Amino acid sequence: MIKKLYIAFILASSSLMSSCDSFLDIQPVGKVIPNTLEEYRALFATAYNVPLIDRSLCDMRTGDITIRKDEYDQNNYGDIEKWADINPGPETTTFEWSKYYTNIYYANAIIDKKDEITEGTQEDINQLVGEAYLMRGYMHFLLVNLYGEPYTKTGATETKAIPIKLNLDLEEVPSRSTVGEVYTAIISDIESARKLINKKEWDAGYNYRFSTLSVDALESRIYLYMGEWQKAYDAAERVLAQSPVLENFNNEDSKLPNQYQSIEMITAYETIYNSSIVKASQATESFVQQFDQSNDLRLSRYFGNVNSDGNYPIRKTDGYSQYRCSFRTGELYLNIAEAAAHLNNLSEARNRLLHLMENRYTSEGYEEKKNSINAMNQNNLIKEILNERARELAFEGHRWFDLRRTTRPSIQKVIDGQPYTLEENDARYTLRIPQAAIDANPGLLN
Repeated sequence: MIKKLYIAFILASSSLMSSCDSFLDIQPVGKVIPNTLEEYRALFATAYNVPLIDRSLCDMRTGDITIRKDEYDQNNYGDIEKWADINPGPETTTFEWSKYYTNIYYANAIIDKKDEITEGTQEDINQLVGEAYLMRGYMHFLLVNLYGEPYTKTGATETKAIPIKLNLDLEEVPSRSTVGEVYTAIISDIESARKLINKKEWDAGYNYRFSTLSVDALESRIYLYMGEWQKAYDAAERVLAQSPVLENFNNEDSKLPNQYQSIEMITAYETIYNSSIVKASQATESFVQQFDQSNDLRLSRYFGNVNSDGNYPIRKTDGYSQYRCSFRTGELYLNIAEAAAHLNNLSEARNRLLHLMENRYTSEGYEEKKNSINAMNQNNLIKEILNERARELAFEGHRWFDLRRTTRPSIQKVIDGQPYTLEENDARYTLRIPQAAIDANPGLLN
């Protein structure tokens, strides 16, 4: 066990970690030993600033994104787009591993030292410790959905996924836990966070921090991924009972819902795309055609004009910090709609879906959608909800995870005249653990 915790009060652009030989391939840096609430809050600010871009890289693995014809971009991202995971080119951007465990380390530091924090009210200390529990659960959730089998896949809960890290010992070499065990740990952390977090909302600029609404928003997402429909519904309903507002794209002053100052924002934590990935990524024609070309108001907000390659620049984010988004109300409406549809509460599913659509389509387009959706049976309604998730949540880090947890469909691409195929239920729907982590701990192969 580490006896003293060293931290550095540094910005996200600074180097947070340097390599060491431990299983996690992380080590703390700096010279300040934290004692006060203010110092521990500064420690946790570094965790909130660790960039996590893997889900934007995963978007490249879908059919929604293609990489522009640029040598730099092709060298860095081309093999990701082609699912060439075994022998990627030497310049290929690597998926992260240590950054998630870096944040888990910071969370564990606060949880471990919670009774030693000084110069703060108990309410404020509880809030910080609750945020640490939620961060730890969220990082394990992201890891298991990158490097573990999808929970809903038959037999997946018994398969090995990632190590669960619940202490500060960097020399410990834990083995991989099963998907089921990881989800159990995540749910436990959510419940611990629920008992401690007491801040309902933060002012814009501080709303990257977790709140009471964040707890229920994450819980809804977790249970949706588990196929626990009633629990997913109930958690989402608790959020929307307190924060039901949506941006209305029919209003000229409406903001993009993934903008940190949006009225939809619950937690403006992650910048899913960085500027390099935004520049390299273009929406495919097949994806853009999934939007109603005449009536969907998101078209001009999400995409630029078609280019000479027949693809579309991304406008929904520029890769900078104003587009920070982890949880927002639009997602919760979709969670409720999907859960209600699976519970065969079709009236509720339609109402929640249509309420979102009313804020995204022209009035004429909305009436057409309403007539169509009201005529759908259960199976078709579920398909429409999933299609709407793809449209509404585009470029926010959901698409690859949604494909994994639902149908894991076959995806075909033709790139420079060469065909590439990801088969249905392909093993490549689960990422390979990075070689650097395996080199540090060969037991990760077991």
